Amino acid sequence: MSQFLAAFPQIFADPMAYLLIVAGTIIGIIFGCIPGLTAGMAIALFLPLTFRMDIVPSLTLLLALYIGGISGGLISAILIKIPGTPASIATVFDGGPMADRGDAWKALSVGIVFSFLGTIFGILVLCLLAPILGKFSLSLGMFEYFSVAIFSLTLVAVLCGASLTKGLLACLIGLFMATVGAAPIDGFTRFTMGIHDLDAGFKEVPALVGLFAISELLNCGKEESGNVKMAKINRKGFGISRKEFAGQTVNFLRSSFIGTFIGILPGIGGSVCNLLAYGVAKKSSKYPEKFGTGIIDGIVASEASNNACIGGTMVPLLTLGIPGDAVTAILLGAFTINGLTPGPMFYQENIKLIYVIYALMFVCSIAMFVIQYFGIKGFTQLLKVPKYILLPMVMVLCIIGSFGTNNRIFDVWTLLLWGVLGFILTKFDLPLTPIIMGFILGPICEKYLRRGLMMSRGSFLPFVTRPVSAIFLGLCLVMIVVTFVSQMVKLSRSTRGGKGA
Repeated sequence: MSQFLAAFPQIFADPMAYLLIVAGTIIGIIFGCIPGLTAGMAIALFLPLTFRMDIVPSLTLLLALYIGGISGGLISAILIKIPGTPASIATVFDGGPMADRGDAWKALSVGIVFSFLGTIFGILVLCLLAPILGKFSLSLGMFEYFSVAIFSLTLVAVLCGASLTKGLLACLIGLFMATVGAAPIDGFTRFTMGIHDLDAGFKEVPALVGLFAISELLNCGKEESGNVKMAKINRKGFGISRKEFAGQTVNFLRSSFIGTFIGILPGIGGSVCNLLAYGVAKKSSKYPEKFGTGIIDGIVASEASNNACIGGTMVPLLTLGIPGDAVTAILLGAFTINGLTPGPMFYQENIKLIYVIYALMFVCSIAMFVIQYFGIKGFTQLLKVPKYILLPMVMVLCIIGSFGTNNRIFDVWTLLLWGVLGFILTKFDLPLTPIIMGFILGPICEKYLRRGLMMSRGSFLPFVTRPVSAIFLGLCLVMIVVTFVSQMVKLSRSTRGGKGA
């Protein structure tokens, strides 16, 4: 506790911290509330600006963007029935009907309050669980780390998207793109096609910005932007009574736990947990028939879970060096830029920085609550900005940010290549998250595989005979088989239903 409290003076020793927290949170909320712009896009866009910063100011800005961006999605979800981010999809189900009947302010208040509480819940779990996992990770070796990385990729492929085949294919695409350039052990160049700019492979920042931001901009650009019909905000008090607040305690705790747990599982993130928490809340409710008609239970479940997921996604990032979702995959770049490598030794060597991260998340969550509560009417006006003005501005910022990575034009071509690749793959319903995770985890898999084979003198047996490694590889096999069987059963049922019709 003393180390946690001691982290606050370190944050605010620099007067710039106040500006970074406020500006980062506001920009994050803006990116979250405007459909098509996401928290991940905000972090990818601003990551190049942190290159000349120290690690603490850099993380201050990026964490403020992250926390503000995830919560900001509730604004458009409630007022115009379009989720600002995938993490707020379930907020539409009850937030929209509440706004239609004149309870927009109540819906917004509930969303803002439980977004804040969900974030705090996730941070508390991070503080309690991360040190335990950090100590456990020290007992793992090359074989175990390879198996954990493969398990993470399998988990992402299985749970992201409706098709196992498409999920695995997306992972393979990401893995292939990671093999371009020099090999991690011997430095042998591969798949460069004689282009010397590819000798070091695709740089993470332009690749992630392209796949995550440019592809979204291309998808948004083809959509027609009509007049936005927005619910009116009649501000009355705090929006929620003490009795209503107390009545949501069980729903809040259950949804926050689901969000944190899903966040800890590498590569899944808030887009899954908010729908899962909403479904569990509906099944556990005494009045499930009211869900979807405009009750606060649905908003609490969605917003508590997606914000609690933030703390969960940081757990595998800090303890294993494996991103919890696409956003933390970009955050990993902030650490590597500053010469830090999250993983087993991170807690041993950077314990003060760990507590600074906890304190930063706590402060940013308070800033998110205050700024969103008092600035809600200002943020709603941003929903009226035409796309033909907004999208070109974001595109220019993406290009400038990518060029600023290494001051070379090839990174701009990388940005555009990955953006077009992402746009094309979405046309075939291939999920982008497995591609990002494959690109990030590919070098990790290869590095530990080759080091493990060097230790075992070319034998694969230790990968399946060492207990922890065998467990994770066994879980991979079980997940693939179970998912394949369940999808085949669904396919056969739909086929029978079609014939019956």
